[in-house]
Amino acid sequence: MTDLSSRNPDWWRQAVIYQVYPRSFADADGDGLGDIRGITERLHHVAALGVDAVWLSPFYPSELADGGYDVADPRDVDPRLGTLDDFDALVAEAHRLGLKVIVDIVPNHTSHQHPWFQEALRAGPGSAARDRYVFRAGRGERGELPPTDWQSVFGGSAWQRVPDGQWYLHLFAPEQPDLDWGNEEVRADFRTTLRFWSDRGVDGFRVDVAHGLAKDLDGPLRDVGDIGATGEDALPHLSPGSHPYWDRDEVHEIYRDWRKIFDAYTPPRTAVAEAWVPDARRALYARPDELGQAFNFEYLQAGWDAEVLRGVITGSLDTARTVGASATWVLSNHDVVRHTSRLMLPPGTDDNAWLLSGGHAPRIDEAAGLRRARAATLLMLALPGSAYVYQGEELGLPEVADLPTEVLQDPIWEQTGHVRKGRDGCRVPLPWTTGGASYGFGSGGAWLPQPPVFASYAVQAQDGVEGSTLEFYRRALRLRRKLLEGESLTWAPDAPAGVLDFARSDGWRCVTNLSAEAVPLPPGEPLLSSAPLPDGGSLPPDTTVWLG
Repeated sequence: MTDLSSRNPDWWRQAVIYQVYPRSFADADGDGLGDIRGITERLHHVAALGVDAVWLSPFYPSELADGGYDVADPRDVDPRLGTLDDFDALVAEAHRLGLKVIVDIVPNHTSHQHPWFQEALRAGPGSAARDRYVFRAGRGERGELPPTDWQSVFGGSAWQRVPDGQWYLHLFAPEQPDLDWGNEEVRADFRTTLRFWSDRGVDGFRVDVAHGLAKDLDGPLRDVGDIGATGEDALPHLSPGSHPYWDRDEVHEIYRDWRKIFDAYTPPRTAVAEAWVPDARRALYARPDELGQAFNFEYLQAGWDAEVLRGVITGSLDTARTVGASATWVLSNHDVVRHTSRLMLPPGTDDNAWLLSGGHAPRIDEAAGLRRARAATLLMLALPGSAYVYQGEELGLPEVADLPTEVLQDPIWEQTGHVRKGRDGCRVPLPWTTGGASYGFGSGGAWLPQPPVFASYAVQAQDGVEGSTLEFYRRALRLRRKLLEGESLTWAPDAPAGVLDFARSDGWRCVTNLSAEAVPLPPGEPLLSSAPLPDGGSLPPDTTVWLG
């Protein structure tokens, strides 16, 4: 059995990490917003699942222009969510329960409320305060045009003009000005941040927008140009490392510097990169002298197709192996449609168009979606590497696609002129009980409305119920921990069309039927299946089984 204890510096290689979106997990003070004490009070639920670590999305002071990723102080707790003492208590309780703690860090940008940015606005052009950010003169006769054609990820220009005429760069919302990582003061301050949280007992870091820190800022800024894509979508159209602000080679120098800090602790602090870059480039962030691991978004984006998934799995394992890392697997997170709903959308369906329709075109069969989601989960947990589980997926929660537009808070909705609905549907607060003002989320309401159907998905409705999704996750994670040994798999050469069939190096086997018809069940003792197996030795459609 793989050693995932605190004694093992490689605990992360095949760990299961549970992502908590703090504002939507549990509300201890009844103000409608999830908080640190709420997380601490519910950590026993996370530990009982059988995961190895909890990852906290941002909990820092923020005006929530982008769900907490606009950070006003990276070394404090938002007072609406608690205090540093509350955070210390959370870490202590997590460690008592045998859970590691990973925190989200946001190095690409700050909030426009950060003291540095407020100082930069007051200081004016040419000041040292402005040198911490990316300020430039505009184009046109009076500087009235943005410095470049660079586009924000959330829509529109990535430049915002200030009253004195200069423009500042924001690759995301205008409330998120980009830092200039060529500035040594920026680098030194972030080293302080990494040590601050490591000294408080944090075991690792998830690095937001890891591929965006380095920018081509030497000399005149250059346009991306008309290449049929904008932003990160342009990367496949350019030679590696040549994009002016995404995935530049210089970014790796920053992470090699961070690795020295991580390795100064015992055990070394871990890190995982959020890097939306092509497969081979992603491996660079996972090198042992850099972050060590990187999220695998090809797997998340793959449809429910055996041939496609087999190619992604094989490629991801090969890519991780080239740098000595372990692969990562994820099906849902705070930025995408929950996979219970997403995997049921017909191939080619645009997620945003589906959200704009309120989830009615095409209409999702929630029972069928849950069946497919459970099969996908059991497949994911059988793969070598670490798996990331997003809060609520252990309950089988679907996407809340019909949120009224007047309650939407994701900046994507406003910044795209109501063209893209955004990510609020996967961030609706969790249901803990079958009744109450917010289904046990807190004594008051919830910052996003929960649909009545959430009552049937609540922890209370599933706890101890044979066959429930919650009990399925608990069984799968307990069994996975017992079975894990090596980090490789072997594909069965004779698998039927539409079936994924592989053996793990530690002697067990995973078979997933993605076809529309039942297939013969291979030899072996069924250890766990995502849906009941009928008599007669067949594996139904949309079902995964582990065989011993």
